[in-house]
Amino acid sequence: MKIAIVNDTKMAVESLRRVVTSIPEYQLAWVAYDGAEAVQHCARDCPDVILMDLIMPVMDGVEATRQIMAASPCAILVVTSTVTGNAGKVFEAMGAGALDAVNTPVLGASGSGAGCDAMLQKLRTIGRLIAANEKTASLPMLKVRSTRSVTMPPMLVIGASTGGPAALAVILAAIPSDFPAAIVIVQHVDEQFTDSFVDWLNLQSNLSVRRALRDDIPQQGEVLVAGGEKHLVLRENGRLDYTANPQDYPYRPSVTVFFESVALHWNGKATGILLTGMGRDGAQGLLALRKSGFYTIAQDEASCSVYGMPKAAVKLDAVEKILPLEQIVPVLEKHYPVMLERQVK
Repeated sequence: MKIAIVNDTKMAVESLRRVVTSIPEYQLAWVAYDGAEAVQHCARDCPDVILMDLIMPVMDGVEATRQIMAASPCAILVVTSTVTGNAGKVFEAMGAGALDAVNTPVLGASGSGAGCDAMLQKLRTIGRLIAANEKTASLPMLKVRSTRSVTMPPMLVIGASTGGPAALAVILAAIPSDFPAAIVIVQHVDEQFTDSFVDWLNLQSNLSVRRALRDDIPQQGEVLVAGGEKHLVLRENGRLDYTANPQDYPYRPSVTVFFESVALHWNGKATGILLTGMGRDGAQGLLALRKSGFYTIAQDEASCSVYGMPKAAVKLDAVEKILPLEQIVPVLEKHYPVMLERQVK
């Protein structure tokens, strides 16, 4: 796996270089000392992964991520001195297309780096995601219900990955406070960022946003966000839960796992929305929702940071409506009475 380093601090570059070269399967592609230089390097030699600093002269990591994902897309891991201290910029970078974030390893007196293990774990996970993107990572298709009652309220279920934070911010800012449906979001985000992510989404939303907890019942006026290394699922009693299975599925928490549980157990009406993201997670789940009689929407290619997950859903014929990001909420509001009346035959 070819890995590039983008950082304006020589000590940080050396620390990152030691981490990368400590693994025989990893190769250092190049080093850039600001975002603009990284964009130029990427145009000539696009690596598999970029270790991207946030705060740099000339061009910061957020803008560099945005330009690279537009011109030379690849996996980007944000590496910053303090992830929690720079949470706002971290989510901006993830909205622009970064996959994840980690603290910069610090060189000790012995030459070893504190935080190396955390970075290597992130790189292993990204390697699995890249491999899953190159081949088909799928789950066994679950049987869906053929009949449905209206004992539960309407619900929106939204899945997103790369570029998702920015897309979710646009959607939540547009949804009015009196929107007549429960909302549950599955965004590929590390457990350590969930609370900061929820706080950040609260600043964008007209509705209350909080982490989804075990035994929660989705209800109108509230946005629940999957949190943790386990997969969020809906149980037959209409309550949310977390499960470790499937353990070998590279996407955590998985959009498909949640969507399929909704297709199987939600007795009310529901709409599935699949947003920007690398890979194929959510496509199979969106198909299960459509087969179960639910309305399904995918973000269009032009407005996606990475047109992977929606593209996979379109190929499966899982999508009823393909929309630019800014049109998703207006279409929901326009067609909502129709969706309330939809009956599964």
